[in-house]
Parts: sequence; structure tokens; C-alpha cells
Amino acid sequence: MEEQESGRTRRIRYKGTHPKTFQEKYKELNPEQYRDDIEKVISQGRTPAGMHRSICVNEILDFLQITPGQTGMDATLGYGGHTLEMVQRLLPGGRLYALDVDPFELPRTRERLANLGYGPEEVVIRKMNFSNINLVAKESGPLNFVLADLGVSSMQIDNPERGFSFKVEGPLDLRLNPKTGKSAAALLKTISREELTDIFRINSDEPNAELLAEAIASSIENGIELTTTTSLRELIRETLEFLPAATRKEEVKKTCQRCFQALRIEVNDEFDALDQFLDKLPEVLAPGGRVAILSFHSGEDRRVKKSFQYFFREGIYSEVAPDPIRPSAEECNTNPRARSAKLRWAIRAAYDLPTQASGSE
Repeated sequence: MEEQESGRTRRIRYKGTHPKTFQEKYKELNPEQYRDDIEKVISQGRTPAGMHRSICVNEILDFLQITPGQTGMDATLGYGGHTLEMVQRLLPGGRLYALDVDPFELPRTRERLANLGYGPEEVVIRKMNFSNINLVAKESGPLNFVLADLGVSSMQIDNPERGFSFKVEGPLDLRLNPKTGKSAAALLKTISREELTDIFRINSDEPNAELLAEAIASSIENGIELTTTTSLRELIRETLEFLPAATRKEEVKKTCQRCFQALRIEVNDEFDALDQFLDKLPEVLAPGGRVAILSFHSGEDRRVKKSFQYFFREGIYSEVAPDPIRPSAEECNTNPRARSAKLRWAIRAAYDLPTQASGSE
């Protein structure tokens, strides 16, 4: 029963020294109120529950070279960490456009930024997939810089109700916008073995793709539906029992990461959205405009690299990153989720395109 104190509802108390569930982590979920606790969690090399720590901030800012009065875009708003750093540099006189499809996190980030003094005059937020960047450019005009962080936010990963993590029980969903499209659980009910094998291979380079697809399809055919994150995790573990005992635990973990990643990419149509975004970038960037893209697995990085190189050969980009920039060892030690990040950049040629840029090969 909830107790009342001074007209306010008291927080749910948890047993023991540390909170066990996501909902109980009220201190971490309210970083503005519990700053000391948050700093302690971060100092231990962990990301507080419900909070996202932006990656490669200094490297991104060094490249974008933002100045007051510019117009830019954060194509993946998320928690708003990169957004906050960028908008501070383009004021006074500038404006930042920010996009996201998550119907739960977007209003929270909008409120967070507004409380810091950055309202719609400074940050124009649109609930929109970044594949439609050309539609925003009709309003914003040519963009001096664009940033896209392709990683899933920590808020989505940590909340078991979103179904992104195999580590805790939750619905097998994996949608960035749970209000549209088909969940991962629904996808597995209808997809063929061959299609699922391709998803695991293409989306995450899974070496046991065919074996896992067979196990999943057989399970569903036998009436055992995979509706939770842990049910899929356990099926993967059982399927890989043949692996050597010494390495099995770590291999199962890596396989779960790859399979969940592959399904997330599929249900959100992430590769197609990324391809559209990359194809449209040249037409929305101002002459001399800069774009930085942060990716977290090989499938994303390959697409970014090939697109940048294609437009460079065509003379549309004047310069592209020769190699990806990786987070520093210090950042990786304090934020383990940064370890797989790769940052690539490109600079638009300093002239107007005669016609709309075509898609990359």
C-alpha cells in the first residue's frame, strides 16, 4: 500500500542494498535528482539505468566544427546528449533539427531539453525516421552539418518492457516504435527457415545461422512459441550445447547478441532506412557541409563506407574519412558500450549540385 507524505506518493522501496529491477532503480532513472549516485555508477564503468551516455562526443565536435548561426541536424535524437552539445555551439542565431521514431523516449527528451532552456526555437524535434531527411530539409534549408548515431539507446536496452535485451525477461518485441509494424515474436511465427537463415547471416554475420533458424522454426511448428526474450535466449543456449564447455558460455552470449541484433534490424527495416538516408544526404547538405555517422556493427559500417566512397568518386563529397575513428581507450574503460563504435565522416563539395544526387551503388 502506498504511503502519503506531504501530499506526495512515496517511492517503492526495494529489498536489500541494491535495486534488482528496472522499475526500482528510481535514483538512476532520475539523474537530475540524484547526481552523486549517477556519478558513482558512471565512475564504476557502468551506464545508469534509463540513461544514455553519448559516445565519441569530442571526436564528433572536433570534426563538425559547429559555429554560431549554423543550421544542423541530429538525425537520431535519443537521449539528447549529442543534441545538447551541438546546440550549445550553434547559438546564438542557429537552429538544430532533431529526429526520432521512439514515441516513449522522444517526449521525455523534448522535456529534458526544454527544462535546460532549449525549446522549439533552438531545437526543432520531429517524430520521423531519418530516411525522410529530405522532407525536413524542405523546412530547414541546406544543412551545415548532420550527425547520425546508429546505436540503440541505453534507455531502450535497459527497459525490459521494450524487449531489446536477452539478459532480462521481457516481450520479444525489438521495435523502435512499438506502435507500428510487426514484433520479433510475430515475425518468427510466419517466417521460413530460409528467410530466417538469411536474416541471421546478412544482418549479423551469425556463423550458426542455419542451425539456429532450424531450431527456431521447429520449436514454433511444435507449438512452442517464442514470445519472450528469455525463451529465445534459452533456445539459443540449448541449440549450442554441442560447443566446448570451456567456451560455451561466452559463445552463447555472443550468439544471443548477434541474433537479437539481426531481428531488431529486420523488424525495424534498419538497413533500408540507412540506405535511403545515405542516398539523400548530398541533396540536404549545404556546400561544404559535414556529416558524421556513428555505427556499431559491420553491416552498418559497410554501408556508410561504401556510400561515402561512391559519392567521393563522383565528386559530390570532397573528402571522406580514410579510416574509421574509434573511441579512446579511456572512454571504452568508463563506458563499455562504446567499444564497438566506429565513426566515419564526409565533407560535401563546396559547390551546388546541378541535379539531385542519385543513389549509391
